[in-house]
Amino acid sequence: MCDSSVTVNLRQVFNVSMTIPSQNDPNFFDDDARVKRAGTLCTASAHIITAVIGSGVLSLAWAIAQLGWIAGPAVMLLFSFVTYYTSSLLTDCYRTGDPISGKRNYTYTDAVRSILGGNKVKACGMIQYLNLFGISIGYTIAASISMMAIKRSNCFHNSGGKNPCHMSSNPYMIMFGVSEILLSQIPDFDQIWWLSIVAAVMSFTYSGIGLGLGIAKVAATGTFKGSLTGISIGTVTQAQKIWRSLQAIGDIAFAYSFSVILIEIQDTIKSPPAEAKTMKKATKLSIAITTTFYMLCGSMGYASFGDFAPGNLLTGFGFFNPFWLLDIANAAIIIHLVGAYQVFCQPIFAFVEKWATRRWSGSYFITEEFEIPIPGYRYPYKLNMFRLVWRTGFVVSTTVISMLLPFFNDVVGILGALGFWPLTVYFPVEMYIRQKKISKWSSRWVCLKMLSMACLMISVVAGAGSIVGVILDLKVYKPFKTTY
Repeated sequence: MCDSSVTVNLRQVFNVSMTIPSQNDPNFFDDDARVKRAGTLCTASAHIITAVIGSGVLSLAWAIAQLGWIAGPAVMLLFSFVTYYTSSLLTDCYRTGDPISGKRNYTYTDAVRSILGGNKVKACGMIQYLNLFGISIGYTIAASISMMAIKRSNCFHNSGGKNPCHMSSNPYMIMFGVSEILLSQIPDFDQIWWLSIVAAVMSFTYSGIGLGLGIAKVAATGTFKGSLTGISIGTVTQAQKIWRSLQAIGDIAFAYSFSVILIEIQDTIKSPPAEAKTMKKATKLSIAITTTFYMLCGSMGYASFGDFAPGNLLTGFGFFNPFWLLDIANAAIIIHLVGAYQVFCQPIFAFVEKWATRRWSGSYFITEEFEIPIPGYRYPYKLNMFRLVWRTGFVVSTTVISMLLPFFNDVVGILGALGFWPLTVYFPVEMYIRQKKISKWSSRWVCLKMLSMACLMISVVAGAGSIVGVILDLKVYKPFKTTY
């Protein structure tokens, strides 16, 4: 059951009583002396859905078109199962040792440090934060495409279809970046739960519209397009089919890339019951919902367009009626990506700020907070200069790189390949083996190792396909001069 409980605000407590609660008081603080967590199955599921149903859903029709009616859905089901299974393993690593009273790990990297240690910590941190950085670039590109789709649709109809309405994506990436600079000043992950719920609602909105338009197009034509083996030779060359099929695997892997922030989401959940128990339920619920949506959106998109399924599903319906419905869908994408960007970037923000605080604990610039009154709000906003400069710089860097490399499908494929094996499979498997003390060469140990090796091979071939795609795009690309 989802309830509406919220984090206890200590100032409200102080207004009622002059007695300051002790950090050992279980009514106000958890076992790690932090303010009592208030996350529930509902909020955790919202965070996951926000992270999972992102821009990746828009490329699934294209991915299935490369693989065909047999391999496409099969690969999608495979990734959903692997992601659920390894995420369940990862939930058991939130606490080191005892699953009820063991030491909490606040981030994915903390869990690796506590359970595995050594050089694996550095490797994990580098891969995790590089992956999150890349995802923020992918979301910036996707948001700009949707912004342009709205502008071009209105331009096309205002001109009576006479103006092709070509435009640059750069101003729209800058607009998205400015909005993220403002939202990035929200200090903590648990303070953006409302943004995740809004974003999750938006994800269902545009996925539902895309699904509905796909069904309508199939109904209008009376045929299911596509083939059992995917895009036909002739539409593309044999070599292109191979590379595009591998890239499609990377796109599907990206569509399930939320394990990277699972520990951070789990750290917002209240207990009892045990955090792992709630998180497993949230993971099962969220992946079941998103896989159903993915299968419907990807399949209906492929049935609608066949070999010519677009890289972004909604752009395939063009500028024709009902154009206002496409505008609503694209607006929902933008709102969703605004929230998803923050969900993925907050772990990076927290890591750098904690490191800086430890490194320069006496720095006025890094540690001092200034209270700024907010009209109509009871409590002032606490401005930290380091947070302002660092988070602004981060958003600016992702925006500039997005303007340099605006290749949505290729970037999505690379990110999926980069993050899937190490973060979704390898580290969760290794931590679970260590945490549960599974004997070497036991049947369970062998099965887990075989799963890890199989996923490594999938990541390698998917990454190769996406890199080839970027190389081909760069041959005809001029930096900062992309128009649509």
